[in-house]
Amino acid sequence: MLNPRRYASVHSHIVRLHRKLRTRAARTRTATPDPQRSRRLRAGWQISATAALAAGLLSACAVGPDFTKPAVPGAADYSARPLAATIAIPGIAGGEAQRFVAGRDVSADWWRLFHSKALDALIERALRDNPDLKAAQAALRVARENVLSQRGVYLPSVSGGFSAQRQKQSTILAPVPNYPTVSSEFQFDLFTPQVAVSYVPDVFGLNRRTVESAEAQEQQTRFQMIATYDTLVANVVVAAIQEAALRAQIDATRRLVRLNSDMAGILREQYSMGYASGLDSAAQESQLAQVEATLPPLRKALAQQDDLLAALTGRFPNQASVPRLDLASLRLPRDLPVSLPSALVAQRPDVRAARANLHAASAEIGIAIAHRLPSIELTANAGSTALAMSQVFTSGTGFWSLGGSVTAPIFQGGQLLHQERAAKAAYRQAAEQYRSTVLAAFQNVADTLAALAQDARGLQAAVKADDAAKLTLTLSQRQARDGYASDLSLLNAEQAYQQAAINLIQAQANRYADTAALYQALGGGWWNRADLRNDD
Repeated sequence: MLNPRRYASVHSHIVRLHRKLRTRAARTRTATPDPQRSRRLRAGWQISATAALAAGLLSACAVGPDFTKPAVPGAADYSARPLAATIAIPGIAGGEAQRFVAGRDVSADWWRLFHSKALDALIERALRDNPDLKAAQAALRVARENVLSQRGVYLPSVSGGFSAQRQKQSTILAPVPNYPTVSSEFQFDLFTPQVAVSYVPDVFGLNRRTVESAEAQEQQTRFQMIATYDTLVANVVVAAIQEAALRAQIDATRRLVRLNSDMAGILREQYSMGYASGLDSAAQESQLAQVEATLPPLRKALAQQDDLLAALTGRFPNQASVPRLDLASLRLPRDLPVSLPSALVAQRPDVRAARANLHAASAEIGIAIAHRLPSIELTANAGSTALAMSQVFTSGTGFWSLGGSVTAPIFQGGQLLHQERAAKAAYRQAAEQYRSTVLAAFQNVADTLAALAQDARGLQAAVKADDAAKLTLTLSQRQARDGYASDLSLLNAEQAYQQAAINLIQAQANRYADTAALYQALGGGWWNRADLRNDD
């Protein structure tokens, strides 16, 4: 805001300077009355007073609130329940357990921790060819150019012009050119080159607040681009994991269909020979039909995942040659970072974008206030006017002018007042949107941590079920080989094992996807990439 003490100081300085110059002028007139010296003293007082007043105006602060970063949330943790330090999953990912490391930094290329060349190739292709990311990068370039364009208001505006015309004046009323070699010419040529300079001193900070708003909007666009980057990487990782899991489930389901088909054939044969009831045969036929019915949805989901990966990597579905990864080849990252809650607001690009939006809304208040205050414009114009091109820069053809104007709004039907109130309301809206974004960010991290813990337990149960089904199958095979078990009981054991394998595949895919979601929820590590980092 404008500082009254600063203006009071400037006013006092002007008054003291005025009195001093008047005293000197009086002494000079008393001693030696010199008209030229008196005029110089008066001109000096006027220039000094004007300079002092201009310095006071130009040193004033911009109107409107100065933006301050919102306070860091005081939350000490992400949830009311304590976070387990280690998530033990024996038998998966080399038998190693994942553990949470509080305060650990997020790697810029965290997807490489899965140790999959196919996944690395997909990410590289997506970052190179994805149209959404390219559009976000282009939007950032637009915002940067707008900022550079807006900063031009700090400098004077200089324009040059040249006009050439032939005209005829009235012989009764119009003046004629006054030139030594021309007398009473009513029809003549006129050549006028000139340069015009205009400057608007930023007395109340209108230009500064406008540039501040543009810079904040550039930051908002930048973090929206980073959010697009993080989302793209996470989507590719999750889509590739789901694609691999669906292919594994389809293979296991096909084996399950074959087993059920063999069991149905055995029961049909036993029914025809009278060793099995019609109810058992019908029940197995129903079981076979149910298993076969699960294949089309899996194939549908697989086709959709392939199409999704093609789109994410910037290709049409019919052009897709997506590198396929094997779910069994992936490795879970052993150490999972858990950023401190106080650091999350600086890492999440959506939170930073919301903060930049709040900053822009704060600057808009100053812009609205400045529009209600007077504006000053200084102008200068110089050039030459001649009757021939060869005479343009000769003596006597030049002209110049200096001017200044002050414009103040008096009555606009309440438009400026309501625009200021609207800007203040927009700031309150942006503040609540920022708070909502922060809450959503903390919720996202808390949900991801809970999903990791619960899906870890689910994966552990799936491992136990798979081990039990595999042991049952081994014993059934041994008994069938020794003649103590029927083929039907062996097929039942194989069916149970294949179903357990499908459940294990789903549990593994969930665990990999949860890990990727955690890295995205913590901000994706963009601040560790030189091409995304901006030390602001």
